Amino acid sequence: MKDHAVKDRAGWGVAGWTAGVLVFLVALPWAASGRLPRRLATHWPAGSGGPDGSMPLWAAAAVPAGVWVLLVGGVVLGRRLAGPGAWAAGTLAGAGAGLAGGQAVIVWANLDRADWRQAGPVTGWAVGVAVAAVLIALGGALAGRRDAAQPVPEGPVLRIPDGERLVWLSRESNPWLRLAGAACGLVAVGAALAVLAGLTGPAWAVALPAGFAALALLGCSSVRARVTVRGLEVALGPLGLPVRSWPVRAIESARAEHRTPAQAGGWGYRINGLGTTVMLRGGECLVIRVEGRDFAVSVPDAARGAALLNTLAARRGPGESGGS
Repeated sequence: MKDHAVKDRAGWGVAGWTAGVLVFLVALPWAASGRLPRRLATHWPAGSGGPDGSMPLWAAAAVPAGVWVLLVGGVVLGRRLAGPGAWAAGTLAGAGAGLAGGQAVIVWANLDRADWRQAGPVTGWAVGVAVAAVLIALGGALAGRRDAAQPVPEGPVLRIPDGERLVWLSRESNPWLRLAGAACGLVAVGAALAVLAGLTGPAWAVALPAGFAALALLGCSSVRARVTVRGLEVALGPLGLPVRSWPVRAIESARAEHRTPAQAGGWGYRINGLGTTVMLRGGECLVIRVEGRDFAVSVPDAARGAALLNTLAARRGPGESGGS
């Protein structure tokens, strides 16, 4: 409960910072519009005291706000691909401070000027804002270290009353892989029909690769993981085929671990330095170690599945170590 409370506070803090910076960027020029020229000086060449570029007031408010929105969107996408970390907090803190400080400097330089060309030099203020933004980014990165994914302790176990048997089942699917597989399937079927109808000959060169891609995508679009006294069974695809299974006696250890598509090398059935990963979405994965190598599958409630596997391994006997 404590970890959830910390994460909730961090989430509200990020949301408040994001909204606050956006409101500041838009509201500041409009709030001072009565003391600003029709166009605002927005660019000063290096080594020159006077401005050489301007924007209307609405653009001076909208452009930095748009940059901020795009940057926040990029950070959110990056977190989904690479997972949470200090880099995200540092980026948002530093960029937000830099944009807000830059907007304040621009408004100050144009304040009470009849024409944007009369705006004074801003070099000193710009340097100060840049230094402050870097320091704030470092502070945000240090604070964001608490948001990094905490490793799940290895070897969780469950208490199973004598005489009872537990079964754990979890499913996951990726609608985008299903959609891509269906699209490739339609292309393959259309190309095959064109060949059979005698409309075109080379369509087999389209039908075969498209059909193979459809099978591969659909085969990796969903997964079902099941733990019983016999071990772990992982079934792929909407038909539950193919199936991989490991008996309890073959599983050296089991754990839950946070993994991302970037770490696994993409979506689907991936093999890299982490071992083998069935990656349908970033987040919690059930990871087993067999013969010194890891096999992971991205399914919900992975910690409970790992705990049951470890418990079965600890309690296994001649009658419980059956094959797959």
